[in-house]
Amino acid sequence: MSGKKSFTSLLKTSPTPVLVDFYADWCGPCKTLSPIVQEVSSALHGRIKVIKVNVDKNQSASIKYGIRGVPTLILFRKGNILWRQSGVMSKMDLQRTLENYLN
Repeated sequence: MSGKKSFTSLLKTSPTPVLVDFYADWCGPCKTLSPIVQEVSSALHGRIKVIKVNVDKNQSASIKYGIRGVPTLILFRKGNILWRQSGVMSKMDLQRTLENYLN
């Protein structure tokens, strides 16, 4: 319960945008996307926070944000959804997309 509250609180109060990576352990495309997200996060030098949410272990978050497929990325700023995308993206496409919301 407290994990859910702190997750929601972080999305609303974080001074930097938060990229949430909804994934599942059994998902092949999720395993492909995970290192791409990590590389982009490093390349953006702390301009975003990244949170990984396992949809099987956090079904309430999955339901709340309408996750119908994994991987799904959602970018939040002060609790508002700025962007969302399902499926695998290239590092260049993901970084370019995120930078558009950070400038």
